Amino acid sequence: MGYSNDPYRRLVEHNTAANLTFTSKYRPWKLAAVFNCGELESDAIRIEKFIKKQKSRKLLEKLCEVNFVPDGRLAQLVRVPHLRD
Repeated sequence: MGYSNDPYRRLVEHNTAANLTFTSKYRPWKLAAVFNCGELESDAIRIEKFIKKQKSRKLLEKLCEVNFVPDGRLAQLVRVPHLRD
């Protein structure tokens, strides 16, 4: 979970980084869903913090569902279907 203007590049970085990080321990990562949240980096950071603060596996699973329609605090998210792995 994170934000990037190039999710495929970011996925490759997570799966090939030489240093030991949290993400390197759980390789290989797969891209389950990609959302557009606007042009402002601050919006992406705000939404990422909100999702992580929930500490909810159910929320993450919902976000990955193809038919999930974001509402409430996540309403500005727009699924990017052609970027889904």
